[in-house]
Amino acid sequence: MSDKPRKLRSTEWFGSADKNGFMYRSWMKNQGIPDHAFDGRPIIGICNTWSELTPCNAHFRKLAEHVKKGVLEAGGYPVEFPVFSNGESNLRPTAMLTRNLASMDVEEAIRGNPIDAVVLLVGCDKTTPALLMGAASCDVPAIVVTGGPMLNGKLEGKNIGSGTAVWQLHESLKAGEINMHQFLAAEGGMSRSAGTCNTMGTASTMACMAEALGTSLPHNAAIPAVDARRYVLAHMSGRRIVEMAHEDLRLSKILTREAFENAIRTNAAIGGSTNAVIHLKAIAGRIGVELELDDWTRIGKGTPTVVDLQPSGRFLMEEFYYAGGLPAVLRRLGEAKLLPHPDALTVNGKSLWENVADAPQYNDEVIRPLDKPLVPDGGICVLRGNLAPRGAVLKPSAASPHLLQHRGRAVVFENLEHYKERIVDEDLDIDETCVMVLKNCGPMGYPGMAEVGNMGLPPKLLRRGIKDMVRISDARMSGTAYGTVVLHVAPEAAAGGPLAAVRDGDFIELDCTTGRLHLDISDEELATRLAQVTPPEHAMKGGYQRLYVNHVLQADQGCDFEFLVGCRGSAVPRHSH
Repeated sequence: MSDKPRKLRSTEWFGSADKNGFMYRSWMKNQGIPDHAFDGRPIIGICNTWSELTPCNAHFRKLAEHVKKGVLEAGGYPVEFPVFSNGESNLRPTAMLTRNLASMDVEEAIRGNPIDAVVLLVGCDKTTPALLMGAASCDVPAIVVTGGPMLNGKLEGKNIGSGTAVWQLHESLKAGEINMHQFLAAEGGMSRSAGTCNTMGTASTMACMAEALGTSLPHNAAIPAVDARRYVLAHMSGRRIVEMAHEDLRLSKILTREAFENAIRTNAAIGGSTNAVIHLKAIAGRIGVELELDDWTRIGKGTPTVVDLQPSGRFLMEEFYYAGGLPAVLRRLGEAKLLPHPDALTVNGKSLWENVADAPQYNDEVIRPLDKPLVPDGGICVLRGNLAPRGAVLKPSAASPHLLQHRGRAVVFENLEHYKERIVDEDLDIDETCVMVLKNCGPMGYPGMAEVGNMGLPPKLLRRGIKDMVRISDARMSGTAYGTVVLHVAPEAAAGGPLAAVRDGDFIELDCTTGRLHLDISDEELATRLAQVTPPEHAMKGGYQRLYVNHVLQADQGCDFEFLVGCRGSAVPRHSH
């Protein structure tokens, strides 16, 4: 051991020759760790969301081994630890319910252990924001390594997108266009390798957000999960995190206001998921950066969507990587002076622009030129009005242009069960001009705010060839979904928001040009109806769900717990045994 003073946190545990130092080192040595691991070199935590119940992240054991090689090569010592793996594909009622729980797990694991810096192994939708939130609350040096997207899905010789294909095929099944055999035939081909959804769903979006924020090495977002270059990136991230520990390059130096503005602009350019609005707000809240819903309008509005990926476009993440990946997108934005802050610092010590200035661009169909966009204005549309006083959002790149200005008669579903029961009724009074309204599926009303906002259309309309209608709810929708869907209405119905007052037959006006969402009744009538609303009963009376309902913030505030907002740092009292 060296007596030379260090700034490393781990020396508080391992750096003394007294009783405590003896015990900490001795306990670690039962794993076969040699003396020189405690000579003052950085101890690097590898925060692993591996789980066989999270299929997107099921290959993370191998990924972690490559990170370890890089850490050891650079003179650090790696220690791998598990955290709650909130996978979207299996976890009920929704992985969003446990995003905050996972972030608490991450925060306390980092703060309470002898870790100088941390590698965040993320992949499935909520694992990326959860780990960034937890690490941001500790403000330690951290680098993101994403598991990567699956290979392209295949069906009848054609590419299909994970998630997106499910919505498309299920609608076709209900319309009678395909049979059950054809529907089930897609199962094996849709998910045919390790990795996250291969569309621009929430997992791919948040991987792009992590890269645009500067928290990962270039190309982290798009390398396919089974591509050898994914493991090279993990190795190089392991090397880099050791340098970051020596440099004290903490997250607060990366996650600046400028970084979040770059991410918002990037989300518009890639046609990213509406879920990014909630997650970026939550991450910003943990590091102490002010970020508001209106920032999405101010920064993102007018930005062309140039990435032609499902669900908005045609291609999948494999093609996106082969076309140049996110660096190619950022270069396009930068050359057009559309990158708000090109000098923003990233984890490799270089600016965002230095990382992408010479990025190759291989395919103008997948990553389109700015003058030939998929959608001229792909910025998240923020809506306000008497139906959403604190805002709602819509993804223009996934919507039908003819419905972005629409006035229609409301058909109301009081909750998800009511929707499921009513939508299949052949006598339901509904046509394509109506506006479908789903209540009580927000953060409190359906704890976790499930991805049910993209309500499937009535079978009787699907059979007529109707593919889209205006849908409004306080829920979220999967980033793999599509349609003219208004989401995250705040305040939600269960919190007494105006959505709770909507009745069958009311007229609702949507205008994405002016950002207006209006319920066509008087203020007096609205107030009268709201006074008569009874809040829904929650089946879960105790446990974590009760904690969630009691403390969750609304969608416009990022759905974090109010007591988790803010950076608490990494300092811990010295423990004496």
